[in-house]
Parts: sequence; structure tokens; C-alpha cells
Amino acid sequence: MKGKAAQSHIKISRSEKGLKILCYVIAGAFALFCIVPIIYIIACSFSEETEILKNGFKLIPQEFTLAAYEIVFEGSQIWVSYGVSIFVTVGGTFLSMLVSCMLAYPLSVKGLRYGSGINLYIYFTMIFNGGLVPTYMLVSRYLHLTNTIWALILPSMIIPWNVFLLRNFFSAIPESLAESAKLDGANDATILFRIILPCSKPALATVSLFYALGYWNEWFKAMLYNAGDKNTWPLQYLIMQLIRKAETISNMASQGAAVNLAALPSTTMKMATALCAIGPIILVYPFVQKYFTGGIMVGSVKG
Repeated sequence: MKGKAAQSHIKISRSEKGLKILCYVIAGAFALFCIVPIIYIIACSFSEETEILKNGFKLIPQEFTLAAYEIVFEGSQIWVSYGVSIFVTVGGTFLSMLVSCMLAYPLSVKGLRYGSGINLYIYFTMIFNGGLVPTYMLVSRYLHLTNTIWALILPSMIIPWNVFLLRNFFSAIPESLAESAKLDGANDATILFRIILPCSKPALATVSLFYALGYWNEWFKAMLYNAGDKNTWPLQYLIMQLIRKAETISNMASQGAAVNLAALPSTTMKMATALCAIGPIILVYPFVQKYFTGGIMVGSVKG
């Protein structure tokens, strides 16, 4: 008890206090540098195009307007694209994690027959690929995935780098857990889903975020395979089409067409589409970050 009382009365030195204050100042300054551009984007999206052309970007818009958002949310296409992106992100992340975990766990087990050959095969796909034309022929001609949502999911279902991340994390889990479960009659599937995965929350959260960001920001595959069906356009591809349309009108106006370039909300529309694209990720990320911190702390306490 005396030792605990003595430790509780230990005072922090001035140098430690100064270092702590310096760390808070640096962290606060870094957070400010990250927040200010987002504030500029928000203010610009609600500003008049003529105001930006005359006075530049400002933190507080002088003339508040919703013209950019009216163009972005015109019609029901953006809601369809939101639904496509959400389905692709959620469903694709779930399938990718399921397949990646089922592939990474056997590779993490020592003594797997042909394990080195399978690792080499997966690593080979990280360095070399068939190219764009063979991939397009495979997806469109042989798999018949053109103008379907699955064209946005299946080609990106397994990322070799993520598989290796999961394999390395699974390898760090003590083998005694799996051995004791086998003695109790558990099979490999039971060990994976009831023992390995619950102990791998930090790795699962990290790799899931990688997959989710990849699916959410996907637009190139939509341009290749789904350009003919608007009902399968993800949000990013729709935004790209809106921006190209605004740029086309601006080019026509610069060439002498009867278009009021100052009244065209091209810059503000770009900012509005950026907010529409990053908004859901900003809302979801704090919840994922909580699992990051919780999983890491549990692992550190258990040793």
C-alpha cells in the first residue's frame, strides 16, 4: 500500500509536461491542417460560381446557394448509384474477406502440403497479370458479366497483398489454440471461424477497410463493363460523368458557344460531388477506428 501511495504522489517533471504540451500542439496543428481543406470544400460547394471566379475560395460563402447540389441530385440517378455503391461495398467487402480468410488461414498453418507453391502462385499474381485486353475478354465474353453489378465485385474479390497480411497475422497466433481445439474434436472451419477470426480483430478491421475503400472508389471497371446500363453505375462513375459534362459545356463556352460560363457551377459542382463521395466514408470511419483501438488494446493486454 505504501508503494502505491508513493507512486500516486510522484510529480511529473517540467520537461515531461513541456513534451506533453508540445505533442498536443503538434497533433492539434496537424488536425487543423487536415480539417481546413474540408471546410474550404464545404464552403465552396455552397458558394456562387461568380463569387469564386471573382474573389477566390473563402471559408465562409458570401452568397449561399444550392445550385451545385441541385445539379448533382437532379433526377433519381444519383440515388440509384448510391445504392449500387453501397451494395458493391458491403457485399464485395464481405465476400472478399470471406474468401481471403479462407485462403490465408491454410497458408498460415505450418506443414501445409504444397504451401510454398501456393504462396509463390499468389505472389506471382502481384507482379504479373494478363493485361487489360485478356481481362476484358474474360469478364465480358466468357463470364458474361457485362452490365451487371458482379462485374464490379468478382474481378477485385481477392487482393494478394491483403491475403499475405492476413496470413502473417494468423501465423502470429499461438498454435496451441488450434491444437487444443483439435483435441476437442473441432475441424478446420470451426477453428477458423470460432478461434482464429475472433483473435484477429485488428487485422480484419484493417483489411476490411482496404477492401471497402477499393470497392467504394471503383469507377474504372464500371467504365469498361457497365457503361451501357445506368442502373449499374456506381457513384464514382456517375460523378465522373457529371464532371465531364460540366467540363464539356465549359469548353463549348470558351469556344464561343452561347453559354454563360460565369453562371455554370462547374467548380462548385466538383466540390459538391467530392462531398457526396467522401461523406459516407467519413461517417463510417470513426466506427472502424474504434475497432482498431479496441482490438489492439485487447491484444496488448493478453500478450
